Amino acid sequence: MSFFEVRRSSQELNVFTTLSYINAFRYGTHLHGGFGVGLERVVMLFCGLDNIRKTSLFPRDPQRLTP
Repeated sequence: MSFFEVRRSSQELNVFTTLSYINAFRYGTHLHGGFGVGLERVVMLFCGLDNIRKTSLFPRDPQRLTP
């Protein structure tokens, strides 16, 4: 049993809601270059901002974990 499956059972989560998430880690992903440019990063560069959190609708940091 994997770490995710142990945590799921201890939290009493439904198996079907987390199955695809667990399988993604079980089977892995295709090879990629790790290059991902999201909309927030494009807006940050376009606007000349110094922090990507200024472009995010719901920024996350240790003081703000919920929207």
